[in-house]
Amino acid sequence: MTEIPPSFWLDENNTEFPKLSLALTEPNGLIAIGGNLSVERLLKAYSLGIFPWYGKDEPILWYSPDPRMVITPSKFHLSKSMKRIIQSSKFDVFINTSFKDVIVQCQKITRQGQSGTWINNEMIQAYCKLHDAGYAHSYEVYENGELVGGLYGVALGGVFFGESMFSLVSNASKVAFAYLLQQSRYKLIDCQIENKHLESLGAFKMPRDLFIQQLKAFV
Repeated sequence: MTEIPPSFWLDENNTEFPKLSLALTEPNGLIAIGGNLSVERLLKAYSLGIFPWYGKDEPILWYSPDPRMVITPSKFHLSKSMKRIIQSSKFDVFINTSFKDVIVQCQKITRQGQSGTWINNEMIQAYCKLHDAGYAHSYEVYENGELVGGLYGVALGGVFFGESMFSLVSNASKVAFAYLLQQSRYKLIDCQIENKHLESLGAFKMPRDLFIQQLKAFV
């Protein structure tokens, strides 16, 4: 059984987090428990390379895994088939026109190997507030006027912290991801934890110390 340091339990009114050097290796990157999902606390967390991730009937769990999965525009691999799809104008891409719809679809989507989702109603409400404050953004993909894919995340300076994506038709989320990498000003995209699908698109693992250095340079 994992022993949780007393300092990991967050105060409701204090947005400070423990030092990242204290993060556990199992579960990888657990750094704090509890607190709330206020705009102020979320912004503090992301600025430190920390994000919330927890399941049903769990307290809020905060993580900063080591290594970190990231991608940069220069490393993004766009296949010839995806280039043809994008150039075909089959899909239309918009930004921040349907934020809540995107996060709700990410909540509903069935994911291979997962029995549920970490995107509960509390998370939806919190990230909608972040969106209203200008920090959370969505990339939406439409086909024939219908929302068929997209992604959302948090932006601080030149870093975009990707949270989740969904597809209702083949390749829709890839189109959103390509748009994020190729048509935005972000220098670093945080993919958080290892993901084979994103790895096939050019994502790679970065030691947490280096990730934090990059974060300080770009935010």
